[in-house]
Amino acid sequence: MSLTPELIEIAVIPAIKVLVVLGVLSLAVAYLVLLERKVIAFMQVRLGPRRVGPSGLLQPIADGLKLFLKEDIVPTRADKWVFILAPIVTIIPAFVAFAVIPFSGQPFQVFGHTVTPWITDVNIGILYILSITSLGIFGLIMGGWASNSKYPLLGALRSAAQMISYEVPLALSIIGVLMLAGTASMVGIVEAQKRAGWWFFAPQIVGLFVYYVSGVAETNRAPFDLPEAETELVAGFHTEYSGMKFAFFFLAEYANMIVVASIAATLFFGGWLRPFPNVAALGWLNFLDFIHPVWSGFFWFSTKVFLVIFVYLWLRATFPRYRYDQLMSLGWKVMLPLSLANVIITGVVVLWLGGAPGA
Repeated sequence: MSLTPELIEIAVIPAIKVLVVLGVLSLAVAYLVLLERKVIAFMQVRLGPRRVGPSGLLQPIADGLKLFLKEDIVPTRADKWVFILAPIVTIIPAFVAFAVIPFSGQPFQVFGHTVTPWITDVNIGILYILSITSLGIFGLIMGGWASNSKYPLLGALRSAAQMISYEVPLALSIIGVLMLAGTASMVGIVEAQKRAGWWFFAPQIVGLFVYYVSGVAETNRAPFDLPEAETELVAGFHTEYSGMKFAFFFLAEYANMIVVASIAATLFFGGWLRPFPNVAALGWLNFLDFIHPVWSGFFWFSTKVFLVIFVYLWLRATFPRYRYDQLMSLGWKVMLPLSLANVIITGVVVLWLGGAPGA
């Protein structure tokens, strides 16, 4: 079969983009673990990893090799096939969510073909992400149940309850942005912020707060890491896992952190846009345009994602774990009313203005 221009456009280029995103994301997850260990060590006046490679830079590679070489144990009384499938079911949604996230805004040419810096753009991009990422909880429930052990089962039940409690305010927190942008396309939301002349975190500061708190809870991160609370449940839903199956759970958790940070950067902080994108005097902020405008977009998007993830790490080093009743009360008594109030007020303001500011 000859590679026609049409086949290259609809098959070869998308396949290459998928492989590049998967490779970069896997590497980013590995070094996010190192970043977390370094940042928390700094905040706790420790040194952190320093032995493997210069300043510990090869520590993620050593950790990956260690997990790959470790014995892969399946408990005797476990439901074998469900036990094996659970980590796979958890990791796939975390990676598939990146299909609609725009990493920059400027298409570029490769051997005569126009390539966009995202895998695809659909008019319901944010709804696609919400629906796909919600499936990851099934892997945690499957792993907890299939282990045939009390601690994993308790962790899985906690995770299911936590997901139900925070999925609703997380989705509602995004509705305000959709009303301002007039579209559910991830690319369209960034372009709406450019047309409006300001990032949406300013009018949607309450929505950003609800989204971020709910996102931290959705990813089971401290101070909401109840599903894997070491002091209570050993390691929660993945207590019985070892080797690469454990690595898949680990990979999914950190990939979901990057998903949450990428959505926050896109919806509330202008995605690939530089600060004050409509102010010509600040054009020097796109200092990578001399290479290609796409690199300036990558730089600003990556910087925003990094800053959002840094707050993740800051929270873990600072706050103690919530009690479970406090976690549930926060979700239903604080986050849900706040998100509903934000939707109502945003709707009133949009009607008063006569339409979406970014439309």
